[in-house]
Amino acid sequence: MPYLSPVLNVMVNAARKAGRGLIRDFGELENLQVSLKGPADFVSTADERTERILIEELSRARPGYGFLGEESGISEGPDKSHRFIVDPIDGTTNFLHGIPIFAVSIALEREGQLVSAVVYNPVADEMYVAEKGHGAYLNDKRLRVAARKSMKEALFATGAPFMGRPGHKRFLAELEAVLAISPGIRRCGAASLDLAGVAAGRYDGFWERGLNPWDVAGGIVLVREAGGIVTDPEGGACMLERGELVATNDALHPQILKLLRDAGKAGES
Repeated sequence: MPYLSPVLNVMVNAARKAGRGLIRDFGELENLQVSLKGPADFVSTADERTERILIEELSRARPGYGFLGEESGISEGPDKSHRFIVDPIDGTTNFLHGIPIFAVSIALEREGQLVSAVVYNPVADEMYVAEKGHGAYLNDKRLRVAARKSMKEALFATGAPFMGRPGHKRFLAELEAVLAISPGIRRCGAASLDLAGVAAGRYDGFWERGLNPWDVAGGIVLVREAGGIVTDPEGGACMLERGELVATNDALHPQILKLLRDAGKAGES
């Protein structure tokens, strides 16, 4: 593990503590699949308990900071310049179905800017960390985004609308456009880990719409600190506000933006 600033060290320790509980919960899911109560209630409880652990651990070390959490919403702190953005289980559906692709995600905002991140997959014991100006790491390995320059060589990750959410027609048009020129697309169900995969060079790019800030705040820092580019689909900086983003390297970014833009027009016509 690289040198960690005091606040990033606090974030790592909180993620590890939360992760230990999630591994125990994950092991219980097999029994719950056949229970009368069912696994959904259990996962909701696991979400809430995990977020509570994160908030308690982070607040103990940084008592004045505010929070934006998936379960608890916005909590203002006396220190108006700092806020943690936390997702206790990113990839809840995977967790629910016994698929070991889920993460604890913590990001820190300072004066409205994302500056630090932890994304932790407890099952794989993969700890992604990043701080503005200090790079991104997976455990003790420095990360760099992939260097591929051609869409014909690029592997992409994405997320699909589900449970009646809007945007199916547009998504299918985008999917068809990317599949026509790319060797493959992966849909893993955890945006924070998809972005971590871009930072690690496992994926060449990632795009998705219909996201929440806690899904992607940590992953945005990882990609940027690994040398990548993250924007909204229009090339702007409103990823958290719009809930949609595109993350790639600098060579592929204009190519995928144009492809998605053209596909979106076709999907709307």
